[in-house]
Amino acid sequence: MVDWRSRIEIDPKKMVGKPVIKGTRITVELILRKLAAKHPISEILRDYPHLTEEDILAALAYAAQAISTDEILLSLEETVGASARR
Repeated sequence: MVDWRSRIEIDPKKMVGKPVIKGTRITVELILRKLAAKHPISEILRDYPHLTEEDILAALAYAAQAISTDEILLSLEETVGASARR
């Protein structure tokens, strides 16, 4: 797995403290949304020439670690449905 710490930074002065690729204002969130929308890595790299494939993999590694240690947020429908079944 890629060591995201060498490629991602969190600075309250950049993008309101969202994690970004070091030296850019490109957020991890943006990269994840592009990937989730089925944008190929090659397209993302073309649209954001400051990025590398390693940056994109670092964003995925960061996201994987972030959700492995935090509480998973359920949608309102799932939460309400679970409460109704109790």
